[in-house]
Amino acid sequence: MLLELTIENFAIIPKLHLSFHQGMTALTGETGAGKSIIIDAMGLLAGSRGSSDYIRQGADKCLLEGLFELPQQNGFQQVMDELGIDCSEDVLIVQRDMSISGKSVCRVNGRTVTLANLRRIGMYLVDIQGQNEHQELLQADKHLSLMDSFGSQDFQHALANYQTHYHEFRQLEKQVRKIQSNEQSYVQRMDMLRFQQEEIEQAKLQPDEEELLVEERDKLSNFQKIVDALAKAYGVLSSETGNSLDGVSIALNEMQGIAHLDNDYEQINENIQNAYYLLQDAASDISRQMDRLELDEGRLEEVVLRLEIIRQLKRKYGDSIPTILAYYDKISEELSAATMTEGQLEELEAQLAEKQQYVWQLAEVLHVKRQEIAQQLEQEILQELSELYMENTQFDIHFETGKTLRDTGFDQVEFYLSTNPGEPLKPLVKVASGGELSRILLALKTIFSKTQEMTSIVFDEVDTGVSGRVAQAIAEKIAKIADNSQVLCITHLPQVAAVADYQYFISKAVKDGRTQTHVVQLTNEERVDEVARMLAGAEITELTLEHARELLRIAGKVAHR
Repeated sequence: MLLELTIENFAIIPKLHLSFHQGMTALTGETGAGKSIIIDAMGLLAGSRGSSDYIRQGADKCLLEGLFELPQQNGFQQVMDELGIDCSEDVLIVQRDMSISGKSVCRVNGRTVTLANLRRIGMYLVDIQGQNEHQELLQADKHLSLMDSFGSQDFQHALANYQTHYHEFRQLEKQVRKIQSNEQSYVQRMDMLRFQQEEIEQAKLQPDEEELLVEERDKLSNFQKIVDALAKAYGVLSSETGNSLDGVSIALNEMQGIAHLDNDYEQINENIQNAYYLLQDAASDISRQMDRLELDEGRLEEVVLRLEIIRQLKRKYGDSIPTILAYYDKISEELSAATMTEGQLEELEAQLAEKQQYVWQLAEVLHVKRQEIAQQLEQEILQELSELYMENTQFDIHFETGKTLRDTGFDQVEFYLSTNPGEPLKPLVKVASGGELSRILLALKTIFSKTQEMTSIVFDEVDTGVSGRVAQAIAEKIAKIADNSQVLCITHLPQVAAVADYQYFISKAVKDGRTQTHVVQLTNEERVDEVARMLAGAEITELTLEHARELLRIAGKVAHR
């Protein structure tokens, strides 16, 4: 339950700190005093979407903080563990800051959470019933989820199981439809990849082939130049007359004769000797190269053609042979997977048909369980409405079986109502008045509170449009709900205020030229005055005060305290 609420710079509230208790608390005051603002703050702490419009004029940001007793509902601890939130204490501190720039920061026990995760946590903290819930009753497409919420744990498991298989079915259907719809372009791509694969295969490329071919082409293209250069070099070194080797040999003989006379001469002799042997080796190498030389014009044509093939492949598939070979591996892998996909299409279609049949069977199970839920819910609602002076009401949950599957099954339901004997049942949205909607909503909430473990329930003017004995019945019904849950109730009905365990009076006043909201907890005597005001309005007489005292005395007898 909600233990404390702190509000700063929110709407017309500069600063406010409230403590709440178990049981029923009534929030009363003049229209526009700020009662709904407090409920809005609680809604934001539970994950409602915020706006910078909430920030008090002149402030940079607003702060909301709620101290809650740690919820004990099933699933709550799992959410906390998933989000990594420490729950070692018995309380939960929820904070929300909203700045004028639109930035919103949410924290739970000091850990920052997203708004979506705050909403997940808020589901376990507070249930706000107000005009939005009235609107849900008026929307036929909301009736199915309202009815489902009354289902047993067994039904909830069946629904969750159905939704799991339904989403698997839709994913499989999407996969099959994608293959089918893209079949033409898919086939065209596969044909193109096969052509590319075959073209690269036929080329039989080697990783370092291009460099070797370029070297060979350059040699073949410069054959005559190479022949002339080798012949001239050989002639200079080894001609029969006046060759360089003979000259070097003469120089070597001369230096050998004087080498022993001086170290420098010895060094010159060694250098000439080394040069002589090197030139001999060079002459031999040139001779061998000349013997090997043979112009093969056909080979040159082959090399040029091969290099052109490589150039064409590089232009299409990459800037080098390794890149082309890598692309070949990639498309080969895709073609291999594609062959499997083509073979799997028929298998996937068979799986889809089987999955669809199974999901329909699960939907049939849901349908049967829902009919049982509807029958029980109808009886309980009629009982609750009878206690709210709608004993002549007929209530029916009308089923319509759809022809398509949705994530809730194939059922469509709508609440039908007849409030007058002899009148036919008609859709609730067409026949219910505001007061009747309030009582139907309260009847649903009464039943709901028996099966759910919500710690705090907020009623935001759900007593609109009723008075007299109906107002008293509504008051008693809300008080009964408070036996099991903390109830906070904004009300204009004195009967409802009188049955509350606690009563807060909300007012507004102008201070330093600014409107401010004030909240005070009323004493017993102050409650008499406030209930009297709610009964009579501006002019309070002794008779009105006595009537207020009487209401409070009666409340002490029937509020089940």
